[in-house]
Amino acid sequence: MGFSSSKLTALRPQKEKYFSTFIIALVTAAALFVPYMILGEGYFTFYGDFNVQQIPFYQQCHKAVKEGNIFWSWTTDLGANFIGSYSFYLLGSPFFWLTIPFPNFMVPYLMGPLLILKFACAALTSYCYIRRFTRTSSAARLGGLLYAFSGFSVYNIFFNHFHEAIIFFPLLLLSLELLITENRRFVFALTVALCAVSNYFFFFGMVVFMVIYFFVRLFSGAIRPRFSRFIALAFEAVLGVALAAFLLLPSVLAILGNERISSILLGWNAIMYGKEQIYGNIFECFFFPPDIPARPVFFPGADVKWSSLGGWLPLFSMVGVFAWFSNRKCSWLKRVIGICIFMALVPILNSAFYAFNTAYYARWFYMPILMMCLATVSLTEDDSVNWSSAYKWVFGITAAITLTIGLFPQKDSKDNIIFGLYSQSEDGMYVFRYWVTCAIAIVSLIILGMLLKTLKSDRQGFYRGAVACVCIIAAVYGNFFIACGRSHSYEIKEVMIDQLIEGSVDLEKSDGYRIDVYDGVDNTSMYLGYPGINAFHSVVPASIFEFYDYIGVERSVGSRPEVKQAAIRPLLSVKYLLNRKNGESFLDEDDEPRMPNYEYVKTSGGYYIYENKNYIPYGFSYDYYMSYDFCDSYSKSNRAQLMLKAILLDDKQIKKYSDILENIEATDTPPYDYDEGTTLSLTDEAMEYDCEKRRETAALSFKTDNHGFTARVTRDKANLVFFSVPYDEGWSAYVNGEPAEIEKVNAGFMAVKVDKGTSEIRFEYKTPGLVNGLMITGGACVLLLLYILIFTLYSKKHPSDTCYPEGDMLIAKWRLEDREDARRLLAERFEDGAKESILSDDAEIEIPHMENDFSGGFKIDSELFDDKEDEE
Repeated sequence: MGFSSSKLTALRPQKEKYFSTFIIALVTAAALFVPYMILGEGYFTFYGDFNVQQIPFYQQCHKAVKEGNIFWSWTTDLGANFIGSYSFYLLGSPFFWLTIPFPNFMVPYLMGPLLILKFACAALTSYCYIRRFTRTSSAARLGGLLYAFSGFSVYNIFFNHFHEAIIFFPLLLLSLELLITENRRFVFALTVALCAVSNYFFFFGMVVFMVIYFFVRLFSGAIRPRFSRFIALAFEAVLGVALAAFLLLPSVLAILGNERISSILLGWNAIMYGKEQIYGNIFECFFFPPDIPARPVFFPGADVKWSSLGGWLPLFSMVGVFAWFSNRKCSWLKRVIGICIFMALVPILNSAFYAFNTAYYARWFYMPILMMCLATVSLTEDDSVNWSSAYKWVFGITAAITLTIGLFPQKDSKDNIIFGLYSQSEDGMYVFRYWVTCAIAIVSLIILGMLLKTLKSDRQGFYRGAVACVCIIAAVYGNFFIACGRSHSYEIKEVMIDQLIEGSVDLEKSDGYRIDVYDGVDNTSMYLGYPGINAFHSVVPASIFEFYDYIGVERSVGSRPEVKQAAIRPLLSVKYLLNRKNGESFLDEDDEPRMPNYEYVKTSGGYYIYENKNYIPYGFSYDYYMSYDFCDSYSKSNRAQLMLKAILLDDKQIKKYSDILENIEATDTPPYDYDEGTTLSLTDEAMEYDCEKRRETAALSFKTDNHGFTARVTRDKANLVFFSVPYDEGWSAYVNGEPAEIEKVNAGFMAVKVDKGTSEIRFEYKTPGLVNGLMITGGACVLLLLYILIFTLYSKKHPSDTCYPEGDMLIAKWRLEDREDARRLLAERFEDGAKESILSDDAEIEIPHMENDFSGGFKIDSELFDDKEDEE
């Protein structure tokens, strides 16, 4: 009989709380989001990444999937592999697929309800995991709510797509437990596949944690799996990854050239954080509600504004963890949490949870937080626990941090003495945020202190009170968090709703141009449905990074070329520029456009619209080429303008095409008829002339679709036709129906050779790795079915036995505790004298304090309960 079955048969029946956990979390989450949905005319908007990524990404991908446009996205940066770019954000999320039945205009309305649902699901899945280690469903429900509304979860409202990992991680651990301790097959493989598909970035961290978790449990003696279980575990892990290959393989191939994963921490940077405030920030985040992203209060010098530093448990803070460490001397759970603490403090180990990225992130903290929740609620079932010492320590630490950061003197920029180490602002907003955050933490501890006094005398009353307080505190600090974030947003009504979510601009419908946005919201072009050069997106083709790096434009998570790089615009076929009416003006102090040759056209949708007279349509050609050695001799800021004069080729390409193109370095006469200046003049007038020459060769027609694009060109001689479309391994080209070789030119874009006359050029895109991934997934599905069939037939003839020392101990311990509870209930029905007699007769129900019980999980003495089990 497995552990799960033994719990049902050996313990006093009790009603499970799956449904109530879900509903309570759902209502609590609604209290966080519904008020702002009402204020936002039905939309939930926040600020930062949520507004400029989550909403437009959901709406764009919803439209693309419903229309079958799932290969190349023309509205993602300069163009991107749709599957590779959005598998990180939402394509693998079941919550995204819940939006598919709805019309596209409703998707922004669904952002709030989806977040409410995510919080409720996180409570439910964590309840399922924690319930395995608790005697009562009340304790598990409390743990589920603590996990769902932890500081990490609330912080990451900002990053909506992080919540999938929070939801599915408890299921991964639960399926691991079921496989190792009860020989429950298939579930682990399916859960691995679910986690890998939902977000490959978080899946990497889950694998690291799961290895730590498994071996700590194993070496602590809590589990004793047979060798066959090891084999099954490894097989199902590989099978799960194979099941996810249809999305995992294209995703991995898409990020291989991403500079964010191309480096690793070395030297002292791998051993110690360069900014000492990071250590304080890590410590503090478990004692206080989280700072809002990008606007930190407690440790402004840590410079980890988007790292997801949050770990506070509403009501309990770190009291349960401190109590566990002081009351459980030898504990697998203590070891897991301790290892996590150590890894969080060592940069190279911390980065192991997110593929050794050099940037600092705490985006794996939801995993130790689940362990903290388990430790906290497990102790509430144990009458022998001394909460007093832990409570005093946590209260003292919280008060010390509050007073130190709140009152310690420092000098401001003018050398004036001011009090408080937190972020300062003239409007007093940071002061207000700091003291309200501290007040929430301290008041929560005061309430906890009062509740703990009732724990032993009225445990069910304690659970009811704790659940109510957790929900109320979560609603209070969650609303405060959201309100503070929204205060840093663009105008909700005028900008976010009117100009973006419901916005439109009156521009010609054509595939032949991109737009530019000056002082606008990131991803404005995506909101409005136009290809653009301004983008905030982490996963785009490596060629985009290569191009921007070569011309001196920083491109980490966003493409935001400045106006001083005017030549980028015609090179990338920018025709219109949008300038928010209430934003910084595109006109300078002399009322002249900040880039040359722009003219005001009209006002539409809340934007001033300017036309770029240097606009060059897609599909143009050159008379000259230049080498990398030549182009490298110019500053990065001038290289884009050089690309308007000559096409940039590598040495191999120069050998191939030197017969149809002239080397711009070798010409004896100026190739362009400038009245003054030289061949390589870099003036505004020279750029205008270059653009005019390129425009004369532009494609006669240019039409895009999901699979690529088609262009018609006419040339008076053989030449290369350039397209400012990012180079990617998935492209193939055809000229007049015949396969053609694609050349990577101009540091990241594509060109193809055509002969004299009129040619039809067709570029086809197939997602790299998709076909192979589908084949692997298909094979894995067949293997899974065979695995299920074989194991089902085998298990009927050979029932598996279990060897789960921790489980045996838990059942025995819980039976004794059940008897104690039953005796207490019985005593309540009698007079005081009889009650005293019943309660004092504890010869057969004495519950020993077990230093190495499941809480310890180390050198378990399973014979401790043999006699008592026989007496049953």
